[in-house]
Amino acid sequence: MTSTTADAPFHDRLLSLGLARVAEQAALASAPLIGRGDEKAADQAAVNAMREQLNLLDIAGVVVIGEGERDEAPMLFIGEEVGTGNGPGVDIALDPLEGTTLTAKDMPNALTVIAMGPRGSMLHAPDTYMDKLAIGPGYPEGVVSLDMSPRERVEALAKAKGCAPSDITVCILERPRHEPMIAEVRETGASIRLITDGDVAGVMHCAEAETTGIDMYMGSGGAPEGVLAAAALKCMGGQIFGRLLFRNDDERGRAAKAGITDLDRIYALDEMVTQDVIFAATGVTGGSLLPRIKRQPGWVETTTLLMRSKTGSVRRMTYRTPLSAHQ
Repeated sequence: MTSTTADAPFHDRLLSLGLARVAEQAALASAPLIGRGDEKAADQAAVNAMREQLNLLDIAGVVVIGEGERDEAPMLFIGEEVGTGNGPGVDIALDPLEGTTLTAKDMPNALTVIAMGPRGSMLHAPDTYMDKLAIGPGYPEGVVSLDMSPRERVEALAKAKGCAPSDITVCILERPRHEPMIAEVRETGASIRLITDGDVAGVMHCAEAETTGIDMYMGSGGAPEGVLAAAALKCMGGQIFGRLLFRNDDERGRAAKAGITDLDRIYALDEMVTQDVIFAATGVTGGSLLPRIKRQPGWVETTTLLMRSKTGSVRRMTYRTPLSAHQ
């Protein structure tokens, strides 16, 4: 007899294909708005589709990383319950369109992103900034840290990799606040790939360095995106460290509301994502990780990355569907 309560076990294998569909449908909904210059419309289309698909899944889901606080986001807000209610209690972290500006401008690396794990498995990160540092798999634990300077991080990673600092490539979000960091990294001889948006994808690039050419990600960005990136690395392998940053009392209040008391704590990957999760991302505009949505006469095609941390499995799934179903 199948349990129909939130106490039912989290069957990641059974839920993973459903999660892939959620990411796919959000991407397909945003596709007509690629390059149309309307960030809000692209985001709303993805949000609507993602929510609709989530509500078809037999889960008792709670959004822990979403579109914002209840009073800021009408849909997929933090704390919103999704799913049919018949199934396991799960935490959901999502970004229906990671890279709204990238989508509006038809620039690379826009993705739809969602992660799911058992209830209580993911850090309830407040909507503040987080100082982040990430590297891919295959390195000793703690080879780099947030307490190191940017120079020390590059030099330590180069030593661990057995190469010169000039052979290291660092991904950094292009923002005025990062100018000193960028200058210091460049002084080591390392190269920098600057990105305008999309730091979940930026972190994920580290886990596939041979494909993407990115060895390390550093800099500050949204804390919710930090947890999503940690969920990806939980499946792909690698290390990520995050420390919440607060600009004012309102942001400190958000942390308190989320149950965070140690405001200076550095979170490692297994502290941001404490149990096994499943993760799905579908390419919207394409990039180093995933190809873009392709439109062909009568058809539309997406590629989705579907991963389970329990088994370490990584699937790349191509979904082809008649265009008439998505017009």
